[in-house]
Amino acid sequence: MTAAEIKTVLDRNAKALELRPAIGRNTAVTKARLLEGLRCEVEEGPWKLDVDMSVKSGGEGSAPNPGVYGRASLASCLAVGYAMWAARMEVPLRVLEVEVQADFDTRAEYGVEGGKAGYEQIRCVVTVESDAPEEAVRQVIETANRGSSYLHVWSDPQDVRVEVRVSRRV
Repeated sequence: MTAAEIKTVLDRNAKALELRPAIGRNTAVTKARLLEGLRCEVEEGPWKLDVDMSVKSGGEGSAPNPGVYGRASLASCLAVGYAMWAARMEVPLRVLEVEVQADFDTRAEYGVEGGKAGYEQIRCVVTVESDAPEEAVRQVIETANRGSSYLHVWSDPQDVRVEVRVSRRV
C-alpha cells in the first residue's frame, strides 16, 4: 500500500474505534508446544514459528531463540508504528530502521546466584531518513511511541498470570 492508502485505512479504523470503542478490545491466543529437546512450535491463527535454543544453551540451534522473537516484536512494532503514524501525519520516510540493543545476564536462567532474570537495559535506536523537517519526524516518533503496544508491554508493568494444568496419562 502507498502512504496515502495506509493513511485512509488507519483514519477509517480510528473513526470506527471512536464510534464503537468495544471493537478495539480482543484477546490474542498464541500456543507453544514443545516438540523435542528444547525446540518448540509456536502457533497463532494461520502463523507457525519455530523456536529453539542455541547449542551452547542445550538446544539444536535450529531456529531463533525466544529472545530473538521478543526483541523482534519490539523492533518491528516500533518500525510499523512509526510508518503508520508517518503516513497518517503525511511525513515522508525514505529509510526507517529500528535497532534494539538489550543488555542481559543469563545467570538467573541457570539458577546461579547474582543474576537477575530479564534485561538490565534496553535501548531502541531509531534511524530515519526523510525530506520532512526534523521536528516533523520527531513528532511522528513521539506520537507513535505513546500508542506503541510493545513499547508499553516492555516498559510498563503488566498483569501476567500463570495457570498450570497438570494431567496424568492412565
